[in-house]
Amino acid sequence: MRNRLWHSAQSLIPIMAGTAVYAFGLSYFVIPNQLMEGGVTGIGVLLNYVFGFPLSLSTLVLNIPLFLLGLRMLGKHQMAYTIFGTVSLSAFLALIEGAIAKGWIVPFQTSQDYILAALYAGVTLGLGLGITFRFGGTTGGVDIVARIISKQKGWSMGQIILALDVVIIGIALLYIPKEKVLYTLVTVFIASKMIDFIQEGAYAAKAISVITNEGEPIAAQITKQLDRGVTLIPAIGAYSGSHKHIVYCVVTRQEVRELRMIVKLFDPRAFIVINDVHDVLGEGFKEDA
Repeated sequence: MRNRLWHSAQSLIPIMAGTAVYAFGLSYFVIPNQLMEGGVTGIGVLLNYVFGFPLSLSTLVLNIPLFLLGLRMLGKHQMAYTIFGTVSLSAFLALIEGAIAKGWIVPFQTSQDYILAALYAGVTLGLGLGITFRFGGTTGGVDIVARIISKQKGWSMGQIILALDVVIIGIALLYIPKEKVLYTLVTVFIASKMIDFIQEGAYAAKAISVITNEGEPIAAQITKQLDRGVTLIPAIGAYSGSHKHIVYCVVTRQEVRELRMIVKLFDPRAFIVINDVHDVLGEGFKEDA
């Protein structure tokens, strides 16, 4: 029981932190400068501009029917972290709105340098969402709709979310100046890159595949010299029919040159493939939490 609670806390606390950063980005950069956001949060932002509804309330109210639909179509397990993330976002939005109303926080508002507001909005929104997504949470909204449509129709979730976001941002053209929508596209682009950065991990390694006739001595030397685990995979050349090995190893970027020198020492004609790896769990790298 204690282990289960600790495991849940390891996810729930980062989700809370992520939604706090996301809420700050919305309240500090997006709304004061009349920028937009996609999804149900974007609808809430638009309602704030047109009718003055508090974003903290509208995001929660708009998500309630989606929660009910999600619980019915996706089940409790898939929806648990989504509901937690959405409620957490609404709570932090309410706290920040209260702090702004009392003058404890002064939002960044500009009448000239909108590109600065768009850039920082993208960074904070992307950072918050990236942390939230990385630990299994979401902020509700179109993510629930996208999962349901994807499950029913087999369409890509990314394509569904993009299409819904385009519709919502398109509707915003009726209420806010088009240049603000264009700045919003900058924000969305920066946020997407930030989400990818957080999701894939700031640490980038390299996966090396070596097709060679000298697999065993190469593997032994890598293990001895670099202290890295190596996997030997039997292979057969399709053209020659000769038996070979595929030597597979993950190393840091700094170790790539040394590994290539090891390979060339034993087999100058070896075929080497190097791929980017954005997240590595395991001995010698980082351990899964």
